[in-house]
Amino acid sequence: MLKGIDPLLTPELLKTLAEMGHGDEIVIADANFTAVTLAQGKPVIRLPGADVERAARAVLSLLPLDAMVDQPVAYMQVGGTEPPYRSAQQRRVIGMLADQGHAQPEQCQPTERFAFYDRVRHAHAIVLTGDLQPWGNFLFKKGVLGEELVP
Repeated sequence: MLKGIDPLLTPELLKTLAEMGHGDEIVIADANFTAVTLAQGKPVIRLPGADVERAARAVLSLLPLDAMVDQPVAYMQVGGTEPPYRSAQQRRVIGMLADQGHAQPEQCQPTERFAFYDRVRHAHAIVLTGDLQPWGNFLFKKGVLGEELVP
């Protein structure tokens, strides 16, 4: 155990977060997500006891979001719906992002399922949770520490 580090963050996940550079993306996905197929050799880190919101909170306790892009967060749009529809789970996660000061709702991009898959293929890693709620898939773009200091 380490002081100040969320205990949900496994050694493998900590290493992955540390290896990411600015602009790299990480996916936090529900248990239904086709992680291994889309990962194509990238790390798939399993957190079977966590839901998507809890995993996102843990990851974002260390990962700064990219302040240089309009939408550093993307989420999979629920099939058969159109924006601005969000599932209850998506509203909870996006609400947590706003409450924790990570991103405002307008900084979260709804992304059609197959477009989301295309983006995932370029992600650095996938965190696969045990969350059984479908369409609970988020992508976070890493920023840099100290961005807020640039005039």
